[in-house]
Amino acid sequence: MAVADTIGRAILARAARIIPSTSTPIPPHLAAVHAHRVLARITVGATPSDITLTWRATPVLEPGRFEAERAQRVATARTLVLGDPLRARQLLHASLTGIDPATAPADAVHAEAAILLAELQLRLGHPADAITWATYARASTVHLHGLAHRRALHALHVLAAAHSRGGHHQRAYHLYRELTGHLSKSDGPHAQQTLAVQAATALILYALGHCQAARTLLADTITTHRREHPGHPATAHMTRHLSRIWRECATNGHQHQDA
Repeated sequence: MAVADTIGRAILARAARIIPSTSTPIPPHLAAVHAHRVLARITVGATPSDITLTWRATPVLEPGRFEAERAQRVATARTLVLGDPLRARQLLHASLTGIDPATAPADAVHAEAAILLAELQLRLGHPADAITWATYARASTVHLHGLAHRRALHALHVLAAAHSRGGHHQRAYHLYRELTGHLSKSDGPHAQQTLAVQAATALILYALGHCQAARTLLADTITTHRREHPGHPATAHMTRHLSRIWRECATNGHQHQDA
């Protein structure tokens, strides 16, 4: 478990009273934002689970009203992203008021708002805005938690998808390759998410005009996915993409060695 999540869970278990009340549960990584108020020292050993917390005798005063309000907006927006995305986007914009994603320092609440906003903007058809906020979210989470943290990888995934949707295929290709490398190490090369990202990389190769390389990579990914995850619906989804590539290659009269 990551250090921030470990600290946040400890605060929720022992000192939840210091966190401003909200209508929705506060996730551990946001609870960890209040660590300076209740912890005098944090000592981390060789692994994130090897951690010693030294508690303050008396918590410091509660955070300012603005800090509490922005955390509340982010928590509320998370509950609205599926049912009322436009309202969620409004709340996220409000929580990021005055924040320049190009220069803002790393901040857990801002990073949470930024990745939610990036995902929303991508869904609503605004890839340029999604790229801006996903770039900040990734830089912030990497600074706070490290390159391989799940939140940093999630931000990297959103960033790659935003560049792909925006037509920046070369950039998307490099981001997807980077993500595949991280997932291969953390989840394994045959994990479902690793293979899904590998399939997305194949589609980017096709968009770049590398038809044969795309077909080979996607076909190999389908074979591995079918073997490692029998019955998973993603196999059929990948197969439809491969069939589409074959049809388009035939329509365009492409001649490949594997044809």
